[in-house]
Amino acid sequence: MIRSPLDSSSATGGPPLILNLCVNGMVPTRDMTPNVPITPSEIADDVLRCAEIGVTTVHMHARDPDGRPTHRKEVYAEIIGRIREHRSDLVLGVSCSGRERPDFEPRSEVLDLEDDLKPDMASLTTSSLNFARQASVNAPDVVQRLAERMTERGILPELEIFDLGMANYAGYLLDRGILRGPLYANLFFGNVATAQCSLLDMAALTNAMPAGTTIAFGGIGRCQRAVATTAIAAGLGVRIGIEDNIFADHARTRLATNLSMVEQVHHLAELHERPIMSPQQFRDAFGMERSECHR
Repeated sequence: MIRSPLDSSSATGGPPLILNLCVNGMVPTRDMTPNVPITPSEIADDVLRCAEIGVTTVHMHARDPDGRPTHRKEVYAEIIGRIREHRSDLVLGVSCSGRERPDFEPRSEVLDLEDDLKPDMASLTTSSLNFARQASVNAPDVVQRLAERMTERGILPELEIFDLGMANYAGYLLDRGILRGPLYANLFFGNVATAQCSLLDMAALTNAMPAGTTIAFGGIGRCQRAVATTAIAAGLGVRIGIEDNIFADHARTRLATNLSMVEQVHHLAELHERPIMSPQQFRDAFGMERSECHR
């Protein structure tokens, strides 16, 4: 059964489309593409440009001055603060990834930010997995402790689901009260070691999620556009951005920008008569308060 981001459709067509911008990730470097934002000012500026076109949520990774990934909450605080000076309505998510650090403490540091610097969402990958050149290590106790800390802090877990076992574990955590509904999840397709870019895999993974989960599809690499198009046609949300794919074409001859990807999703959404969900609509659906910036 395909689940929509919201139960209701708009007066003009299908249900509002969640557009989740994954702005930079931890893998793309300047050598790979000059379009990846690295510094807090670059990340904030890129997010604000895309927000002018229209995005629902933003997923961000902090980087050190040399471009390497960091979990330091001070860097996240600068990024969030710069964005919220201009757009306090945006739903801002941060990474608690296990690629660089498998242990709990550094990954949870960003969850302790306070007031208008506290993120609205934080990533929660529900199990370990392999990427093409690196593993993401997510031990059960770390996953559970991160979920509990997010709940304590009033931060919505942004579930990252790559295969059927990870979907099942999300249900396990929900049944035991470690996760609390309503759930939001990004389902990923195209990674070499997990679910692939096929309708069979998409249907199986979607149906394996706990009932009522709000779902967005993310395509990795060459399959990003096909996955986004499928999600839009199926009434689901879309995750898109340089984190998952740096190229604008299937042949990998043109580098993409986050803005060009957002514009492309808007075009596809218009063809399917699906308005982009506003950040406030998302906040209302998940009971989030709007952050008020006092800077």
